[in-house]
Amino acid sequence: MNLDRIRNLSIVAHVDHGKSTLSDRILELTGAVDARDMREQYLDSMDIERERGITIKAQNVRVEWKGHTIHLIDTPGHVDFGYEVSRSLAACEGVVLVVDAAQGIEAQTLANAYQALENDLEIVAALNKIDLPAADPDRYAAEIEKVLGVPADEILRISAKTGAGVDALLDAICERIPPPTGDPAAPLQGLIFDSYYDQYRGVVSAIRIVNGTLEAGSRVRFMQAGKVHDVEEIGVRRPVPDPVAALGPGEVGYLIAGIKDVGEARSGETVTSSGRPAEKPLEGYEDPKPMVFCGLYPVEGDDFADLREALEKLRLNDASVTYEPETSGALGFGFRCGFLGLLHMEIVRERLEREFDLSLIATAPSVEYRAHLTDGRIVDVHNPSEMPEPQKLDSIEEPFLQATILSPTEYTGTLMDLCQTRRGEMVRMEYLSPERLELVYRIPLAEVVIDFFDALKSRTKGYASLDYEPAGYDRADLVKIDVLLNSVPVDAFSAIVHRSAAMDYGRRMTERLRSLIPRQMFDVPIQAAVGGRVIARETVKAKRKDVLAKCYGGDITRKRKLLEKQKEGKKRMKNIGRVEVPQEAFIQALRLEE
Repeated sequence: MNLDRIRNLSIVAHVDHGKSTLSDRILELTGAVDARDMREQYLDSMDIERERGITIKAQNVRVEWKGHTIHLIDTPGHVDFGYEVSRSLAACEGVVLVVDAAQGIEAQTLANAYQALENDLEIVAALNKIDLPAADPDRYAAEIEKVLGVPADEILRISAKTGAGVDALLDAICERIPPPTGDPAAPLQGLIFDSYYDQYRGVVSAIRIVNGTLEAGSRVRFMQAGKVHDVEEIGVRRPVPDPVAALGPGEVGYLIAGIKDVGEARSGETVTSSGRPAEKPLEGYEDPKPMVFCGLYPVEGDDFADLREALEKLRLNDASVTYEPETSGALGFGFRCGFLGLLHMEIVRERLEREFDLSLIATAPSVEYRAHLTDGRIVDVHNPSEMPEPQKLDSIEEPFLQATILSPTEYTGTLMDLCQTRRGEMVRMEYLSPERLELVYRIPLAEVVIDFFDALKSRTKGYASLDYEPAGYDRADLVKIDVLLNSVPVDAFSAIVHRSAAMDYGRRMTERLRSLIPRQMFDVPIQAAVGGRVIARETVKAKRKDVLAKCYGGDITRKRKLLEKQKEGKKRMKNIGRVEVPQEAFIQALRLEE
């Protein structure tokens, strides 16, 4: 295929600015999908994506327009899936930056635009939703020019819903985005930027050819894994998979090579010919660093092996999940998993339950702390049970984020109050226009993880937007809270919190457990303790049998004797009794903690 006729691009935007709807219109306009087969969010293939109305996985498709072949990648907008965006950009020469004409630039718009600029990609900006009564394209075009430097007269006005202006956008893509470069005669180099596991065909990989030609039936070598496979099928998505005989430089398609071991075709892998290999692999991707950790345990202990297999297959499709085995006295065998954020954690858990038919318990989310010991060693603490003893601990550091918040100016006070109550420090404040403001704060990750995003949205009536990136570690005054049932610590309920919030957490947790743990034959004390000091306590009262029922009349000493006997029995039971915590109580206590 003639390289000058190929265009590779991603559609990037903030959440809900119309990326998937624009993809739908492009598929319709270019005739890639028949009108009778068309449905909303056509490229979003997962049920979760349709239910929640968000894109989670980047999807690629090939369409034809006025003699040009356009490879289009629809990407997610949520900050937790920014890693998907960065991988997609590595397979492109340009991006279409979509901005809502009724809301203007949001935090993720900026983050994605800067990512595109870092990768030297051509940006075609488009203001979407011009059919809305609240749309003000001229004002927001001026804002884009001021903030991103894209000339206002080059910004296209479109409505992905009605299709207005989308044909002009396709023309602009063909004119402005440069064609790919590559040498068809050079040794084969192809970059895998996504994969998923098909139970009938093995691993199916999305691949972008950089140099050389990939032919069906040839033998290929996966350079990082060092494995050789026969190509069973190559093809392109239009959006239905369509097998082809060969893929040349600049083309994007899929590759099936009968791979059953999911570790051999990870994202960032370079594919080359086994007969005439390339000298060195292409630059892959940096491994994303997980920000939030939680334990995932099967409700049925026998499902542990199934959970391991499910995590392996899911990691092929979503390389940003990390996992390692761990055990808990209360929950049995499970995995400590790392995620990019809370939404990511929720989606992964839901996908494991749906796609692999598992029932899971997730422990309360935590972040990775760094403990400095008195003997000079540094230990990473992912889990409260790994926290060293207080006498061995010199200091502890916690991870920080640089959070960028874009908001209308009338919410400045309430946003500053929110950030300061979460132990944030202001870095800078800048007015993008008289009515819009950019706030940058440095905030501990542990404060953002739980419900920061919800609080941000509720305080600004949904108008503020958030983007964040890691900003190193800093010392903090942190303590580990243990929860004891009948003087026995229960590891699943432990937590690491800032000293100022310890009393509050202890009180909440003990009150909650008091309502969840069923009454036993003896009093059950529920205590929250820091070190050896108890900071909160509740008691689940014992069940009592009426031992005085048969004592009618007679001397008071008879009654007293029976009550003393009952008291002795309860005391003995308390010494040898174990508190059975039902599975539901664990699930409820940890879920409410989220």
